[in-house]
Amino acid sequence: MVSTTDDHRWWRDAVIYEVYVRSFGDADGDGVGDLAGITERLPHLKWLGVDAVWITPFYTSPQHDHGYDVADYCDVDPLFGDLADADALLARARELGLRVIVDLVPNHSSSEHPWFRAALAAEPGSPERARYLFRTGRQGGEQPPNNWESVFGGPAWTRVGETDQWYLNLFDSTQPDFDWRNPEVGDMFEGVLRFWLDRGVDGFRVDVAHGLFKEESLRDQVVPERAPAGETRAMVERTLDDEPMWDQPEVHDVYRRWAKVLDEHGPDRMAVAEAWTQTPESLARFIRPDELDQAFNFAWLLADWSAAAFAQVITDTIAAVRPVDSTPTWVLSNHDVIRHVTRYGGGTTGLARARAATLAMLALPGASYIYQGEELGLEEVEVAPEHRQDPTWHRGGGKFRDGCRVPMPWAGGAPPYDFGPGSGQPWLPQPLDWADLTVAAQRGTPGSTLEFYRSALAARRAELAGAGADVEMLDAGPDVLAFRRGDVTVVLNAGDTACALPDGEVVIASGPVDGDLPPDTTVWLRG
Repeated sequence: MVSTTDDHRWWRDAVIYEVYVRSFGDADGDGVGDLAGITERLPHLKWLGVDAVWITPFYTSPQHDHGYDVADYCDVDPLFGDLADADALLARARELGLRVIVDLVPNHSSSEHPWFRAALAAEPGSPERARYLFRTGRQGGEQPPNNWESVFGGPAWTRVGETDQWYLNLFDSTQPDFDWRNPEVGDMFEGVLRFWLDRGVDGFRVDVAHGLFKEESLRDQVVPERAPAGETRAMVERTLDDEPMWDQPEVHDVYRRWAKVLDEHGPDRMAVAEAWTQTPESLARFIRPDELDQAFNFAWLLADWSAAAFAQVITDTIAAVRPVDSTPTWVLSNHDVIRHVTRYGGGTTGLARARAATLAMLALPGASYIYQGEELGLEEVEVAPEHRQDPTWHRGGGKFRDGCRVPMPWAGGAPPYDFGPGSGQPWLPQPLDWADLTVAAQRGTPGSTLEFYRSALAARRAELAGAGADVEMLDAGPDVLAFRRGDVTVVLNAGDTACALPDGEVVIASGPVDGDLPPDTTVWLRG
């Protein structure tokens, strides 16, 4: 629902579709998605009715973390194509009226980045090593410099051979953290921004935007007993009272600098932060008028299936962004978390709840982010251990993200479901029972999840364009979420029994409605 009155701030109420580059479309038949495969499938996104596409990293990379370990920020990995393919994708998107957001990974590089290879070859204290966080270990160099834990499991430090030197890696050992206090780092990334803006991208999704700076002392983290050192948790679960490695005040100077670069390239360029912070207020600091334009709001993604929890997320989020003159974002799934059909119980119940939550989310002011495959109702896939590729699994983290990254099923009765021209399983095996979930099987089928998503996006454009940012929360009982925006009343029944509906004409519902509203269902009413 791109605004017609304020088009240069198109992102404020856009629907943005996340493409996981390895798993969307495979043009060359090697079983791995690529840029040409995305270009071929862009008409699907236009038909669906989204406004923009966000593409995960496709830069030169050894792929230890599937592209989030970047060796060259200004080139395309041969696995995904080349710069000509990137230009063709951008041109095709423009033809279709779709904006393109690319991923940016500024917290760390690949260990194969030329800077890091030079750092390993240089001496301690050298200018080459000053671009990263090298420190002398404790106990004569035998132990890491502090007690920090990697998000992916194990210590956040890797020893340099048999020396007393260690380097910080808050994720995988192949992803050394930059030292953002070194001005060379900031200068390099300004160049990266300009490179892609000049090629025509519309914005950036900033990976680990709350990272970059660490407390200069690199002191030990105070870890309470409820979260013992060594216990591995996903980033979403790692928020503690003491976080010397995250959300330091200096990071905001970086984004003020980036805002100026974006503005130089036109008022319609944007950046959205992936920032895991301790409070809505700290998240709002990333989207002050002179910093980034949006920040992912993961609160709903973390909430249990509960009308009260959803209402709290809505009121807290809107209250947090109002003082900084920004608009919220809403997201229920992405490439790092369990798909929300599965989170809500799986099967028929999980799908009904996922559709209900999505329809409620799409009625709210701000931008909505959709993850590839959720428009098909895909569930989390239980990938067999021998096929798992996520470094969080291989580092002993006990969790893995492969289950939400299984390639898209487009057509056909068996893998690879027209994912590419090959005949075998793609890079992550697809389930054998996905034939009824493909795009081809659902398109034009009344009641299918795909047709529901398309109808919901059309209703959003038709009913809520120009509705403004005000949301009136309504009291409809302890198990019912109800709110009004513009001329639309939204009711979500999270209870176990049907509930009465207020007066009004049904615009769209997430499931069958005949009289009262059934459990696990959302409806929009006009009037």
